[in-house]
Amino acid sequence: MPNDRLRSGMLKKGLTPATLADRLGVDPKTVERWVTQSRNPYPRYRHSIAELLDESESYLWPDALPTQRAVQVSQSELVHIYPRRGAVPTDLWQQLLEKATRQVGVLVYGGLFLPEFNHRWVPTLREKALAGAQVELLFGDPEGKNIADRGDDEGIGAAMSSKILNALAFYKDLRDLDNVGIYYHDTILYNSIYRFDDEMLVNTHLYGTPAAYAPVMHLRRLGGGDLFDSYVASFNRVLGKKRAVWPEH
Repeated sequence: MPNDRLRSGMLKKGLTPATLADRLGVDPKTVERWVTQSRNPYPRYRHSIAELLDESESYLWPDALPTQRAVQVSQSELVHIYPRRGAVPTDLWQQLLEKATRQVGVLVYGGLFLPEFNHRWVPTLREKALAGAQVELLFGDPEGKNIADRGDDEGIGAAMSSKILNALAFYKDLRDLDNVGIYYHDTILYNSIYRFDDEMLVNTHLYGTPAAYAPVMHLRRLGGGDLFDSYVASFNRVLGKKRAVWPEH
């Protein structure tokens, strides 16, 4: 049976068996067998292909790892869990950003604490974008229903919208950079997500509780794991509902 998921992923990225083979340093016939005969590549190739296609290994090759092993790998993706956001070491946010070279993604309602308490946050985002990294920042729509509901849940009302506008003021100098996308979303935010290449901080949300007092998971992507990629998929679904903060850009 052909691997239709792999074939589809390659088509979306404009990759042929020959071009994918060239990227991986393998024979094009090997890639054709992966596609047409559903052969499983070696783990090092699975990881590279998954990165190239922006898909998880478990999606492209669901039978590559036994179920129990896949569970163990996903558990290993959890580097640390903090009982509340305030317990995350203050320098960890900047350290993860400094290490990123390819992709930085932030999904929040406001996330005001980052630029407000770390004067290097926005300048470093600018440096990363100028160096070629893709930066995608998703903020709650100040006029959105779900943002209003969240403000009511936390007992702060319209202050939630004000926090979002305050946060955006820090990012205005990034608006003209080609590699930076700054967007609004009006989704129910189950988690705030901060992605730095293959590492991520996930701030869970608790009903009626400010995000600062909710737990944070530090995740690191591992080949064959599902946990990290599940949050990437969630981020991308919200990204699909975005609208530009500054439409004229």
